[in-house]
Amino acid sequence: MKKHLIALDLDGTLLKDDKTIPTRTLHTLRQARKQGHQIAIATGRPYRASKMYYQQLGLDTPIVNFNGAYVHHPGDRSFKVHHSPLDLETAQKIIDTCQFFDVNNMMAEVADDVFLHDYNEEFIELFSLGVEPAAFGNLKTVLDKDPTSLLVYPKAETADKLRDLLSGDHAKAIEQRSWGAPHHMIEIIRNGNNKAEGLRKVAEYCGVSMEDVIAFGDEDNDLEMLSEAGIGVAMGNAVPEAKKAAIELTDTNENEGIAAFLEERLKLKVKPSVYTG
Repeated sequence: MKKHLIALDLDGTLLKDDKTIPTRTLHTLRQARKQGHQIAIATGRPYRASKMYYQQLGLDTPIVNFNGAYVHHPGDRSFKVHHSPLDLETAQKIIDTCQFFDVNNMMAEVADDVFLHDYNEEFIELFSLGVEPAAFGNLKTVLDKDPTSLLVYPKAETADKLRDLLSGDHAKAIEQRSWGAPHHMIEIIRNGNNKAEGLRKVAEYCGVSMEDVIAFGDEDNDLEMLSEAGIGVAMGNAVPEAKKAAIELTDTNENEGIAAFLEERLKLKVKPSVYTG
């Protein structure tokens, strides 16, 4: 059987809503590796917030973080790190625009360092993911490096207008993604960065082509990956745009759609006893 690189988005895809990898899916992925398939993570999360899943899966491949803006191999220093941050001047202009719209808060990340505009413990708990900010205060002042990403928490009544303005004024410089409920965030990275671009670097390292990739996703930051993989698979809970970009559809993340698809497609034999742990 043809050997594949299996690319996994995390939230809403590999992970259940409680942010855990379900038992059946974990065993299915382990079985896939035993049969010679390779597995990689491609996520919008920073590495610090995906490391535990990388380790739980026992991976030995590069990982795609920040939607492709940062790609590295945790266990192989020979792999050339890919870091494509926003230009600081562009970031400062975006910060100015967001301040004009009086957004609730903003956060900049430089690899795994966090810079916060307004110190807010609830915001830190939700989005800095266990890391205390390296600095906080006016981002235009405290941010002195090209940021890997900007995370903006807009006011509900002006969010659409802000997105439209950012798309118009900075479209050539940035990629802008929106998060769904309950926190309608705007995530901004450098133009040209996306999961498909990051995954190409992973595929090259793994000695396969994009035609050999089976990619699973559910959100708009998965669109390029789903459309450019040989087999793009949208979860049953995916947004309509993701389902349109994919060529296959599986069950939801809560119903272990990844396991169901791989067991059938790769003819994996997983003991029923593992379904219940």
